[in-house]
Amino acid sequence: MREAEIRRLLAANLLCAASVILAAVVPAFFLHGFSVLGTHLTWLCVCSVCVATLNIILHLFLKPNQSPKRSSFAHKISRFLKCCIYFFMSCILFHAIIVLYGAPLIESVTETFLFAVLLSTFTTLQCLCLLGPNIQAWIRVFSKNGAMSIWESSLQITTVCSILGAWFGAFPIPLDWDRPWQVWPISCSLGATFGYMAGLIIAPLWIHWNRKQLTYKSR
Repeated sequence: MREAEIRRLLAANLLCAASVILAAVVPAFFLHGFSVLGTHLTWLCVCSVCVATLNIILHLFLKPNQSPKRSSFAHKISRFLKCCIYFFMSCILFHAIIVLYGAPLIESVTETFLFAVLLSTFTTLQCLCLLGPNIQAWIRVFSKNGAMSIWESSLQITTVCSILGAWFGAFPIPLDWDRPWQVWPISCSLGATFGYMAGLIIAPLWIHWNRKQLTYKSR
């Protein structure tokens, strides 16, 4: 396993983590009264856009899973449209799952949906950038020993950390602390964000420490 590839992964992940931090700091200079807690819905939108944009740009420049075959313009358009549909379906699916786990069904619909968009950005968008709209590849990557590259191993770790972070973030909501960050869905979205950032840092470190045991075989 080449050290240069691990360094590329670390640099890309640090840039993604930096985009989350910048999404919480930079808008305050342009939007009056902006804050992660005070204008949480605005932050959800800004963070989702920043992370999505950077992920797409990094994928276009780094091309970690570039296919040796050249595709036609029509194929690229079809692939792009499928990715858009898959992302929207992911937002709907996450929204439904979040409601089934106890989120308000009618009240706070906007908050729940924007949280679902953020979660889809941390998980589904990465899958679309790296694997494309290929469900079989998704199933392979998230199966045991299914990763075929360090990028797919990183995808596994960041996705799991994001979902676990969102889940753990829900624990303080029913507690009678009466804190501003207990309002739905602040703690869950913050939990998902911290989980995502933790996964971005943990992934390259874990791969580096276990590089001698990791063997990737093409299938």
